[in-house]
Amino acid sequence: MSKRISLALILCIASLPAFAQTKPDIALPSEEAVNGFLKYTFGFEEGTTWRIIKIQPSSNGLAEVNVVVAQKEQQAAYKLLVTPDGKHVVVGDVIPFGVKPFEPVRKQLEAGATGPAKGPSAAAVTIVEFSDFQCPHCKDAQPVIEKLLAAHPEVKFVFQNFPLAMHDWARKAASYGDCVAQANPDAFWKFSNSVFEKQGDITLSNSDEQLTALADAAGVKGADIAACAAKPATDSHVQKSLDLGAAVEVTSTPTFFINGRKVSNIAGIPDEVLTKILAFHAKEDK
Repeated sequence: MSKRISLALILCIASLPAFAQTKPDIALPSEEAVNGFLKYTFGFEEGTTWRIIKIQPSSNGLAEVNVVVAQKEQQAAYKLLVTPDGKHVVVGDVIPFGVKPFEPVRKQLEAGATGPAKGPSAAAVTIVEFSDFQCPHCKDAQPVIEKLLAAHPEVKFVFQNFPLAMHDWARKAASYGDCVAQANPDAFWKFSNSVFEKQGDITLSNSDEQLTALADAAGVKGADIAACAAKPATDSHVQKSLDLGAAVEVTSTPTFFINGRKVSNIAGIPDEVLTKILAFHAKEDK
């Protein structure tokens, strides 16, 4: 691979929503229009289904449509940005512009990302991960993060719950994880690693039993964690993390932010590129 980093790669790994002022008179497409578009886009494949999650104004002045499409037992989330005339759509994120384009998200995360953390509290670079315990891609990303943090102990890492609605036991696991972190912050990392390792064995019907046992194995009292996880206050804390993710326009997991720079596919970025990004932000974000 060439050592020269292409603009396409930078835009791919750093895509973020713009932070233009939201217009109050944004025209929103109807559900009929969205369903018609999805039918003509995906309907040629027999058995394909879709679900509209939300139709709302976006922060960049366009209408935003969030949908989930299921094809052959696989699901994918899409964000569609519809132009004011209702005739065109942009798929994906709009990249911000400015002298320090990632600063608004960085500040949002500094104030709101209060999940389990490791690394220096006053680190020059902070990585925030929005993750889902039931997400296979989140499981695959963990070794990459562990390797990165081992090579860069000067970096702070924060884990934020972002259980997706399409996963039936993910929100419960998020509540268990939240309670483990409250009981013993160090135990959280052992618990989270074990949940990802056992991901294929956990189902909705056995999730309480499995998660309680994994909490015990992490060094906290599983019965107490189960009781804590069932409390409305715990679910409210998980929802707060979801709301933070939505505010910085997380639409899939895992999503990472390096000092506010959005990185959706961290496992696909070469080590030398990640190292350069960390060094750049350590220098420029002082």
